[in-house]
Amino acid sequence: MGTGAFGYPEGPVHKPVGRIRHLVGAATTPAGPSLGRVALERNAGQRRARLTAAVTARRRTPTMRALVASTGGRLRWRDVPAPPSPGPDAALVHPIAVASCDLDRAMGLGRTPFVLPLQFGHECVAEVVEIGENVTSVRPGDQVVVPFQISCGRCAPCSRGLTGNCAAVPPISMYGFGVTGGHWGGVLADLVSVPFADGMLVPLPAEVDPAAAASVADNVADGYRLVAPHLPAILAADPDAPVLVLAELGRRMPLSASAPLYAALVARALGARQVHFVDRRPHLRRHADALGLHAHRPEDVPSLPLAPLVVDGTVTAPGLATAISRTAPDGTCAAIASMRRTTKIPTALMYGRNISFHLGRSHARAQIPAVLELMATGALDTTAVTTHLGSLDAADRVFGEHLRGDATKTIVVEQRSPAR
Repeated sequence: MGTGAFGYPEGPVHKPVGRIRHLVGAATTPAGPSLGRVALERNAGQRRARLTAAVTARRRTPTMRALVASTGGRLRWRDVPAPPSPGPDAALVHPIAVASCDLDRAMGLGRTPFVLPLQFGHECVAEVVEIGENVTSVRPGDQVVVPFQISCGRCAPCSRGLTGNCAAVPPISMYGFGVTGGHWGGVLADLVSVPFADGMLVPLPAEVDPAAAASVADNVADGYRLVAPHLPAILAADPDAPVLVLAELGRRMPLSASAPLYAALVARALGARQVHFVDRRPHLRRHADALGLHAHRPEDVPSLPLAPLVVDGTVTAPGLATAISRTAPDGTCAAIASMRRTTKIPTALMYGRNISFHLGRSHARAQIPAVLELMATGALDTTAVTTHLGSLDAADRVFGEHLRGDATKTIVVEQRSPAR
């Protein structure tokens, strides 16, 4: 096995699970029932209708190409029903740059509650192909960021920036997550249907390259929301206040670490002078060092100063406990995600130090404009996190290598003229 940039392993590192093990795991994983309950809390009839439509659409023509993930780590281009012409408020877009999400590896290997097969991919920049008669914010030919979550932009939650809980669609409605996400398809496809074009699509600034912005649809926005709401006030009180970002401390499901790196870079972009990044993997520490971060091994954590802002990207119970324990008095601990039904947290310690803890899904659409502004000014360089680039036409091979390898961020781009 060779090594790539920063010593990233080149070649297989992770193995997929088989069909039976995947289905048993999806049915019995502690997070599965909780996700299912949330998904059916409201608009359940709409979710059932989409399931029925997805089944009957298999007989529809014309078809298009989409990348489908199946058990055994298989990624294949398949002919699937093409979406119909958009309704009055909708649009059809053609993805031109698609990024891996940190969860994609575990999902593609069959290690998550998201049932395979499913149409793959949920982070992209796309070109608008066709719009409905009521759409005013974009036109055919525009390049846009497509948020991974479905949101209308008009309901009460959306109007407050809570676009991840849009009231117009069932909970957890999103691209690239199959039946759990509500059968919205994936963005590794010739066409993607966007039901609320004015509410969802964000025009790409001319200064920003599509490949650089592909992951803004989810992981970059996720890194931003973990830091931006808390850091300005912290730095106003102490410009030298440290920020601590925890990635992989011990063995866990095979997740990538781009969101923790993006969070660290956002902290730097917003003025943090001391950003500490912790990961057990030597190639991630070398990558963090190259980004100007202070990289540490997990065993170094006890010697680090308590931080007023700690980002927990471990997605494990011990990692969360470590993150809270390293949060300073009156500080904030923000967790990227949890894949467990329940987790013990040190509430007495949190009470004694007056620690605030934030855990929840991102509201990506609400965060995207601010992220793009940071990128357009040059304050945030997302390309520094990208480890692997490839052709969109070869996405089956490129993302297949991503699943089995240890890349942090893989992006595939449509081969086209550089002129916009």
